[in-house]
Amino acid sequence: MKAILLKHTADAEKLAGVAAFTSCSPEGSDELMNTKTKEECDKFLKRVLNYGHHSVIEHASFTFSVEGISRACTHQIVRHRIASYTQQSQRYVKFKELGFVMPPSIEKNEEAKKIYLEAMKNASSAYETLLNCGIKAEDARYVYPNASHTNIMITMNARELWHFFSLRCCTRAQWELREIAEKMLAEVKKVAPLLFENAGASCVRLGYCPEGSLGCGRYPTLKQLKEKEAN
Repeated sequence: MKAILLKHTADAEKLAGVAAFTSCSPEGSDELMNTKTKEECDKFLKRVLNYGHHSVIEHASFTFSVEGISRACTHQIVRHRIASYTQQSQRYVKFKELGFVMPPSIEKNEEAKKIYLEAMKNASSAYETLLNCGIKAEDARYVYPNASHTNIMITMNARELWHFFSLRCCTRAQWELREIAEKMLAEVKKVAPLLFENAGASCVRLGYCPEGSLGCGRYPTLKQLKEKEAN
């Protein structure tokens, strides 16, 4: 699987810093963009983010090409509604063979792997046979499984990416989506390290697990943290 950062807002961090200045300055954003230095913007942006005011980073957007993931994974991704998506169509793309994702739990179990590969082989064969029978690809695709490879273009603003990472970098997130989220986080940190300095699973930023009793145990729950502080 791949997560490639295709494009992002130029000077994303300075732009977010200018947005922060705009809310409390008599000057307009245009003048602030020309007069404020990157260092000034970075300093003020960091201060504003520490206050929890994340609306200013919505002005920066990032576009990814996510490739070779399963349809099961993209069904989860598109639940993040403050984003734009364009996905490879199974209506207009005819596949010569079925590319698919194999979960690690199946990969390491020889009996399960054998069953899984046979299912993928049968699905691919059925798809090809249906096409040869004159069935349109949009109907033949119904035999394809959730494991089928797909590609998707994703555009999110920085604030939505924060939300995405807080949920999908969590150890409780589905393994494939967590891997993609971690790859996407690594990409944006290369071009906007300040914006995403504290981005990631919520527990890392908060110091406790917001999942309560469902947590993985890496961090204490809020209840446990309060009990510890009380003692």
